[in-house]
Amino acid sequence: MAEVIDGKRIAAEIRQEVKQDVDELKAHGITPGLSVVLVGEDPASAVYVRMKAKACEETGIKSEVIRMPEETTQAELESVIDRLNGDSSVHGILVQLPLPSQIEERDIIFRIAPEKDVDGFHPVSVGRMMIGDSAAFRPATPAGVVELLTRTGNDPSGKRVTIVGRSNIVGKPLAVLLSLKMEGGNATVTLAHSRTPDLPAVVREGDIVVAAIGVPEFVKAEFVKPGAVVIDVGVNRVDDPDTEKGYRLVGDVAYDEVAEVASAITPVPGGVGPMTIAMLLTNCIKAARAISGVS
Repeated sequence: MAEVIDGKRIAAEIRQEVKQDVDELKAHGITPGLSVVLVGEDPASAVYVRMKAKACEETGIKSEVIRMPEETTQAELESVIDRLNGDSSVHGILVQLPLPSQIEERDIIFRIAPEKDVDGFHPVSVGRMMIGDSAAFRPATPAGVVELLTRTGNDPSGKRVTIVGRSNIVGKPLAVLLSLKMEGGNATVTLAHSRTPDLPAVVREGDIVVAAIGVPEFVKAEFVKPGAVVIDVGVNRVDDPDTEKGYRLVGDVAYDEVAEVASAITPVPGGVGPMTIAMLLTNCIKAARAISGVS
């Protein structure tokens, strides 16, 4: 039976490290500030924003949540971003995705000042990450996956890693991070997806398997070679009338059967999710240090 990788515990360790960083910055008269913009009433987005605000409060980061109505226009949202770009007390700006259909997400991401892009989605951030710039903001979820691996003794260096899913938010940046010539990298990475021929056979080549395809319980035991480490990025709601809420959360991995084959596995919830917020906080600290000039 696979060892369970406890993302909650590791994220708590990182939050404690962030708290120490915040105390150090405050000793220099700097309070790291994060502004989160939420447009509309998407329930999942509202939950994520509350969790981020709570994590900021716990670590001493000053957080501001700007709530805007569903009918917000492109120009109105851009005006808010412009104001935050020019606010010296704001070190990190995060616009919660997805946005309503009338707003062009790409233009909003491009609008955020690169030095405040704590999500790591701006083309400048992506380019700096691609060349291995240690000062670059790393997208929080991929960075969280790397931290889970390194902090549990599953160093990807020299390993074969198969990532299932090629999104701009997880799959692609994670493939870059794991292949970089630096700590937490040096892996041989295969980026598999829905068009990959004989997908189970390709995934089975991985010493480490990362599932980020957005399909409930897609990765079965037949996809995983014995002893592989399995990281499940997915969070999916599936109907379950036997539960109080009428649904349950599952990942992109069929947990019970894969846990019989893998050497280690992340649960859902409690695996990658807590790490995403923890890594966002570390990006906020990095931004505060860079903007304020405190190393």
